[in-house]
Amino acid sequence: MAGTIIAIIVIVAILGGATLLVVVGMRYARQGQENDIDVVMSRLAEATQRGESVSLEDIELQQPFMQRVVIPVIKKIGEISTRFTPQKLLEVTTLKLELAGNPGRIDSSTFLATRFIGAAVFGGLLLLISTLPTVEWPFARVILVVGIFTALGFFFPQLWLQSRINSRQNEVRKAMPDALDLLTICVEAGLGFDAAMSKVSEKWENELSIMFGRAIREVQLGKTQREALRDMADRIGLAELTSFVAAVIQSQILGVSLAKVLRIQSDQMRVKRRQFAEELAHKAPVKMIIPMALLTFPSIMIILMAPAAFQIAGAFGPFLGN
Repeated sequence: MAGTIIAIIVIVAILGGATLLVVVGMRYARQGQENDIDVVMSRLAEATQRGESVSLEDIELQQPFMQRVVIPVIKKIGEISTRFTPQKLLEVTTLKLELAGNPGRIDSSTFLATRFIGAAVFGGLLLLISTLPTVEWPFARVILVVGIFTALGFFFPQLWLQSRINSRQNEVRKAMPDALDLLTICVEAGLGFDAAMSKVSEKWENELSIMFGRAIREVQLGKTQREALRDMADRIGLAELTSFVAAVIQSQILGVSLAKVLRIQSDQMRVKRRQFAEELAHKAPVKMIIPMALLTFPSIMIILMAPAAFQIAGAFGPFLGN
């Protein structure tokens, strides 16, 4: 009886939270779309030119539910949580989002809000499962499982962000030697460094070429080349790229041949990439121990020992009274 009452309370709370989410989302949907008002107005102008009779509300309702409701609610929660968040944590989160390439184009407050939402979703889901009539868990187990999954939901966005940072840096590390070879060829052919970076940006579609293109656009908008290169290295956070930028800047200051510097940097990047691959290869056996100990070895023991165990049980069964 008590479990049924708890289940009813949990279901009512979830339904009430979902209703509140939709109501608040519809309330703040217009605020969340202020940045996209130009896009909406352009669509309205195109429809008017075609002679279609549409309103601004109709165009807004054509946008996905995520853009109209969920994202504005998350942003509002992020704005509220910002008031109680230390400034240092916001700066660190902003830096990590920049290192990850700012996936989803979200700010630090919105990302921190997703951590609390993830904790509530994971914990609430396990709490709902624990109250089902077919699940008879002790109270201590319910507290333990709900607490573990709540913590998992809280730290999951942070783990996902760190994985995005690592994958982005690995992609840049792999692409750097080939990109520096192309830079060297372009510089030796008589192109300037900016034009050579533009060629690399046009040649490939990866994180490094995107960052080269962004640095070129910043220079075209008035930023000095040194500042654009340093900002590019800061946005990646990779030691190899920072070393490359420092070498290019020093060659320009000292008047050293840029083509020679680029060729030396390319050779060094290939050596570092090979060393990094060897390091990963040496770590692989250690990482394989856990899945082998938990999955492979027990299966092998069951396959090898089960026939012998049955034979021993059949041989000594009469003596044991079975």
